Amino acid sequence: MSNINYQEKFQDRHNGPSASQVEEMLTVLGVSSLEELIEQTVPAQIRKKEPLKLPAALSEVAYLEKVAQIAEKNKVFKSYIGQGYFDVILPGVIQRNVFENPGWYTQYTPYQAEIAQGRLQALLNFQTMVSDLTGLEVANASLLDEATAAAEAMFMLYSTRKNKDAHTFLVTPNIYPQTLDVLQTRAVPFGVEIRVADLTVDNLADDVFAAFVQYPAADGSVADYKEFTAFAHDKNITICVATDLMALALLTPPGEWGADVVVGNSQRFGVPMGFGGPHAAFFATKDAYKRNIPGRIIGVTSDSNGEYALRMALQTREQHIRRDKASSNICTAQALLAIMASFYAVYHGPQGIKNIALRINDLTKLADKAIQALGYKQVNTSYFDTLRFEVDKELSPLKSEALNQELNFYYADNTVGISIDETTTLADIETIVKVFAKIKGKSVNDVDLSAFTNELGNSIPEELERTSDYLTHPVFNSYHSESEMLRYIKSLEAKDLSLCHSMIPLGSCTMKLNATTEMVPVTWARFGGLHPFAPVDQTTGYMQLINELNDWLCEITGFAKMSFQPNSGAQGEYAGLMVIRAYHHSRGDLHRDICLIPASAHGTNPASASMAGLKVVVVKCDERGNIDVEDLRAKATEHAANLNSLMVTYPSTHGVFEEPIVEICNIIHENGGQVYMDGANMNAQVGLTSPGYIGADVCHLNLHKTFCIPHGGGGPGMGPIGVASHLVPFLPNHEVIEISGEEGISAVSAAPFGSASILVISHAYIAMMGGEGLTDATKTAILNANYIKARLESHYPVLYAGANGRCAHEMILDCREFKNVGVEVADIAKRLMDYGFHAPTVSFPVAGTLMVEPTESESKAELDRFCEALIAIRQEIAAVENGEVDQKDNVLKHAPHTARVVTADEWDRPYSRQKAAYPVEYLRVNKFWPSVGRVNDSQGDRTLICSCPPIEAYAEA
Repeated sequence: MSNINYQEKFQDRHNGPSASQVEEMLTVLGVSSLEELIEQTVPAQIRKKEPLKLPAALSEVAYLEKVAQIAEKNKVFKSYIGQGYFDVILPGVIQRNVFENPGWYTQYTPYQAEIAQGRLQALLNFQTMVSDLTGLEVANASLLDEATAAAEAMFMLYSTRKNKDAHTFLVTPNIYPQTLDVLQTRAVPFGVEIRVADLTVDNLADDVFAAFVQYPAADGSVADYKEFTAFAHDKNITICVATDLMALALLTPPGEWGADVVVGNSQRFGVPMGFGGPHAAFFATKDAYKRNIPGRIIGVTSDSNGEYALRMALQTREQHIRRDKASSNICTAQALLAIMASFYAVYHGPQGIKNIALRINDLTKLADKAIQALGYKQVNTSYFDTLRFEVDKELSPLKSEALNQELNFYYADNTVGISIDETTTLADIETIVKVFAKIKGKSVNDVDLSAFTNELGNSIPEELERTSDYLTHPVFNSYHSESEMLRYIKSLEAKDLSLCHSMIPLGSCTMKLNATTEMVPVTWARFGGLHPFAPVDQTTGYMQLINELNDWLCEITGFAKMSFQPNSGAQGEYAGLMVIRAYHHSRGDLHRDICLIPASAHGTNPASASMAGLKVVVVKCDERGNIDVEDLRAKATEHAANLNSLMVTYPSTHGVFEEPIVEICNIIHENGGQVYMDGANMNAQVGLTSPGYIGADVCHLNLHKTFCIPHGGGGPGMGPIGVASHLVPFLPNHEVIEISGEEGISAVSAAPFGSASILVISHAYIAMMGGEGLTDATKTAILNANYIKARLESHYPVLYAGANGRCAHEMILDCREFKNVGVEVADIAKRLMDYGFHAPTVSFPVAGTLMVEPTESESKAELDRFCEALIAIRQEIAAVENGEVDQKDNVLKHAPHTARVVTADEWDRPYSRQKAAYPVEYLRVNKFWPSVGRVNDSQGDRTLICSCPPIEAYAEA
């Protein structure tokens, strides 16, 4: 038989178990086929009979050819648009060893600190960099983008305001339009008034709780706000500043003139524009607000051996604890991009950053003098990198000539804005001048650029020049050669467990394969080099990719349209609820503000509902962990007049396909509400059922879970929402690039299509899997989970199961009974590190449990290795139960064990070094060593240190 037409299937690379392994696993489960298992797992009434109607699966080679053709349709003109987005030079040592390296992009959020010390250090470097440059004491480990960081700042200052009668946020007219757009969205549910007015003392009325400053301003001008800030503080009005880290290398940092919060985007520290993202926003504030700061903070503490260690501090999961009382629903950060930005600062150091900033400023001054010499008026008297020239009748021909030269400027109010970046060269300035000269009927030769070079003067007033030092810590002054930088990056990478090492079995988080072919196009300039506000005729490649992805995801979800703007899952929740809110308001139902949420829900659900201005009513769960349908019916009926929505996760947060889900949706609809389905567990639905088929009205998709975008050590993420046809008119719009109708809600993130550059990853995954491959992936995920359940349930009670005793794609192992002998679930989590594994999700959604999700990407061999580890740990627990070992002095309590501890001269523990380090045979072949012992969380919370301390100072403390 000829093999001429043989084509390798990508799904055989993506799905872990081989055909023979699948048969072996089915035998363990006692079923004859995968179809029989699915029939026992997925309720018949929601199983789709028709296969997914998607294009035929492409091979990896064919996909790369296709996506290269799509990329060619993007026109990458030289961008001088600015507005918060700049072209960059990404150092090759960072591109190759971080951006393109699965040792950095495949990790999960560092909740297990002992096996995450590398990225924790890189993120601490980021916080230090931000704190130094902004002049403030505390910075977090990144937020989603500048606009949402500004919205978080507004809400933090509103929540902590001294004058509780003040509800107005005073905003400069000279703000980035996308930031104002997002501020308005976030303000509406809380009754905050956004007042756009000049920042004068006369406008600091009694109803103002805070003021927002853009520094440098959106038009590029730089002003002194020191007196304004002092006057505001006298009236108990706080100041939020949005700024540019590169500009702060030369400008007085806002913290030095009194700012309370400083936000912005670290994108120009080596992160490509990528048509809008992903980029790491930053958030810095005064020490007084360290308990209020949103997002994640990395803090310094010590480990069980008294050594320097890092961990996530304070309220890093406060949405899970405070739920509807949470001040933020932040769940995803932009860790990978923050790590890249921090490495950029480490590589260049303070002098390198200053030299780049000085060069940008000098080229800007040169362009200013040359173009003014042609007879144009430049409006900004003080500036860092942005010029604004007055044009009138010349606007149209100038724009045409700029496009002829493949240049994009920023056009507004009969002015032309030009923003210079680190990629700009002297030749680029000559090209810009050439454009302006031609409109005046002149030649570039009519301007002698060399005559201006030595007489550039100052564009920053003396009183606004930076005099303070920054990036003084040794980490920013030690690794400037490529060999040293490479070794530093690798030294941190070696401390982190990622998917390169082993499966990461996190329930609710779907840590699956991020295939190399999916990742390759993200690095291409024709995807990375586009400004999000580039003219639409230059972005046809992106539009094709986004439209195809829209159609495919609509087929998968059963919805009418997607919005790709939300750039995290939690933001998708918020966006979906705001769309439902707009729908109700369009019908005159302004009073519908009750959101029903099951007690088992992910913590971001009630937090998002609260942010959308809704009142949360909790629905009970029964003893099997399912929604109590009668309690739901009673509460839906009770609140029928005001019912807004139900937020439901499916399969449930407990990892079960709840049988009455269609009835649940009908109850909500009968009482006038809408059904919001959380897409966290979509990996168990694709190809078998869908939110639209079940009866949901909205669903967000975690593309960084189900659709293969890497988690990046805590971000990036993408949380697009799909909606039924009646909600399509209300999908998010955007102030700069119109993407929705007049009824669309205002923007939820800074860029029109969120973190657009990583959409190519999900596009690749779907294109290469095809409908059949995606469905097989779902079946395999369910198979893998049930196989683990079958292997472990005689050792650990499995808390919940469906009607036929099956779990969905994940299960909960009950570890609560071990507390009776002093063994906590955290002890199991830490001991798993000694076996080379990241722990499953700890104590969520049920305290004292482990939630396990293997995904479809893991082979039977890896599943068996994981099960072997947990069974061995259960035997260690049994030794405690039987009184064979002490409850407080045993291998579980001392875990994890570092190489330094195991190889020390002294060993005084009641078990062998062998038992500590090599409890099972496979570890002798491949051992991952935790770099620190068990981290002291409480010490770190008592004394919060969230920037790089000198090691000597920390030791003394």
